[in-house]
Amino acid sequence: MKRLSQFAVAACLLLGSAVAWAANDTPVGTWRQIDDVTGKPKSIIQITDDNGKLQAKVLQVLLSDDGPHPICRKCDGERKDQPIEGMVVMWNVSKDGDVWDGGKILDPKNGKVYSVKLSLTDGGQKLDVHGYIGFSLLGRSQVWERMQ
Repeated sequence: MKRLSQFAVAACLLLGSAVAWAANDTPVGTWRQIDDVTGKPKSIIQITDDNGKLQAKVLQVLLSDDGPHPICRKCDGERKDQPIEGMVVMWNVSKDGDVWDGGKILDPKNGKVYSVKLSLTDGGQKLDVHGYIGFSLLGRSQVWERMQ
């Protein structure tokens, strides 16, 4: 009986670690966006999966030059003059090997839309978010920290 309970505990531990690992092998989750210039937390962003396509929505703006509830003044179209909190800022990103790309990301500060490539680092606890125009070698990157 003791042997069986030890086996059950070991199986639960293995299952629990597999679930924890699986949760960290995808960008899906809640992230703290770290500003690539100041190094300070800028916003809380939630990445979700919609039929294999990732999208990201701003849950909360933490740091802004435009006050606590900024709007997207420089955005075009339907995003123009809309609150940044609640805005979808990344869309159509799909898995390609060890990275996620093919989608777009919006920088609400300047209203520009860039191509985006995502790579998990630090065991899935950090996300390298690389926005670029044209070639992925050019552009800029931010590191986001996993919250959940």
